Amino acid sequence: MKYVLVTGGVISGIGKGVIASSVGTILKSCGVRVTSIKIDPYINIDAGTFSPYEHGETYVLDDGGEVDLDLGNYERFLDVKLTRDNNITTGKIYQQVINKERKGEFLGKTVQVVPHITNAIQEWVEKVAKVPVDGTNETPDVCIIELGGTIGDIEGMCFVEAFRQFQFRVKKENFCSLHVSLVPEPKATGEQKTKPTQNSIRELRGLGLSPDLIVCRSQSKLQQPVKEKVSMFCHVGPEQVLCVHDVSSIYRVPLMMAEQNIVQYLTERLHLNVTKPKRMLSKWRDLADRYDRMLKEVTIALVGKYTKLDDSYASVMKALQHAALACNHRLNLKCIEAADLENETQQVDAVRYHEAWQQLCSANGVIVPGGFGQRGTEGKISAITWCRAQKMPFLGVCLGLQGAVIEFARNVLGWSDAHSTEMDPDTSHPVVIEMPEHNPGDLGGTMRLGKRKTIFKSDDSVIRKLYGNPEFVEERHRHRYEVNPKYVPEFEKYGMKFVGQDVDGERMEILELEGHPYFVGVQYHPEYLSRPMTPSPPFLGLLMASCGKLPQFLSRQCRLSPRQLSDSDISDDEDLASITSTWSLKSTTDSR
Repeated sequence: MKYVLVTGGVISGIGKGVIASSVGTILKSCGVRVTSIKIDPYINIDAGTFSPYEHGETYVLDDGGEVDLDLGNYERFLDVKLTRDNNITTGKIYQQVINKERKGEFLGKTVQVVPHITNAIQEWVEKVAKVPVDGTNETPDVCIIELGGTIGDIEGMCFVEAFRQFQFRVKKENFCSLHVSLVPEPKATGEQKTKPTQNSIRELRGLGLSPDLIVCRSQSKLQQPVKEKVSMFCHVGPEQVLCVHDVSSIYRVPLMMAEQNIVQYLTERLHLNVTKPKRMLSKWRDLADRYDRMLKEVTIALVGKYTKLDDSYASVMKALQHAALACNHRLNLKCIEAADLENETQQVDAVRYHEAWQQLCSANGVIVPGGFGQRGTEGKISAITWCRAQKMPFLGVCLGLQGAVIEFARNVLGWSDAHSTEMDPDTSHPVVIEMPEHNPGDLGGTMRLGKRKTIFKSDDSVIRKLYGNPEFVEERHRHRYEVNPKYVPEFEKYGMKFVGQDVDGERMEILELEGHPYFVGVQYHPEYLSRPMTPSPPFLGLLMASCGKLPQFLSRQCRLSPRQLSDSDISDDEDLASITSTWSLKSTTDSR
């Protein structure tokens, strides 16, 4: 097993996740099996109880693991399926060691950070690195390990010490260290400054880890004298200094790193047996070129309650981007704070209220993603009312589906006090209720989590057609409230059809509104399984409807290959060559 450790310096959020994912993508394109581990030094057991403002979105895996959003980057870039054990936290390590101590497994010894905690970290990494993640039973060849936070943080010291020991445990030829650092360019001088990188490397080396590769993040391309300076003062050769400057899209990052001969270096450094194809990363190059070429634009309004931080909806935004690329349109995403759409806001700040409604009304489509709590709920319901009445394409995810049910009950069925018991426990029409097995006394990991099966109940379903007409789909869930099944007959009587249900028929998974161009709600989170090359079907349907292409797309049996397109389907400023044949939809019963 070969290991690549990715650390970061100077600032957090520098892009270690994208760099780590890009290294894995490059190696995978050379025929190497790759897996990934993300280390988060916080004491929380997992990311499930975080506010999105604390650490961005909570990403959910097939096994129900609530993990850091960087694991979403790994799955999207590498097209693999990870497990909860691929996310290591300080809380998990200490919990494991303390449990062993309580059982007497240390034979009366004093339990300390060194060696007990550091040994537990190393053993965890070695165990998880051998787990197949690509759908085969083959053990991975390389494990990419990202150490969260910044070198020097007190929280991460035990992990740095663990990997200082680990490099000798697995031998030098099996361990490579990559450090990502910032090279700022102050406007006052216009010079690229290397001192922060020098200090970061000095601190890392002082802790016993000497980086083999230094990835310099900068606003513009790293100048050659600056690169040579980093090489000289950081004790590496010039070929070991890579530049990753700001680019038009993250799809260009693997290409940029590959052009700087990282494959050759890793092959020699780790003694890898790789096969370099003639068109290595060709799909990624096509994807990046496609992103840069697009001229048409589609505007999607995202109505949420955590819009001040983009990472709060990272997977939703990526899924929208994947679908927009498939539609050959550039995504113009407008994030609207749900509370700004409420009447109370008009009384306090009329300008903010009218600006929010102007953005909503001028969009081509609307998505209402998941969330928890009362704040912003009425604003989301108001946005859903607009979409239903004005026949604007709409997709509701998790709480978005529940909001659509509440809105329909109030404004179509006439139940004015209809609500979720999460928001109003005393409502006389509890159309959304808490799941019976949910334990409100313990928040961590008690929701309905992970991959579940949804059975299609109707042949005449837009969503089913978008998935490729399978009998069922498997998607990831994260919720503790559900549609009240006793009200379902009344909803369906008036045109809200629950076309997808769980295997027992008790839980409503997918709803569609009759007579609407695209009004869809899903209880699961389809964004978690969206990939750049295979966009999520519910998101693709939203973007196709927003671009006015959904009827033609459905008539072509949901195929995106240019062979299925006729000249009448393509506008004057598009051509067949611009619609790449790499785009195709696959049912979740297949490779999804």
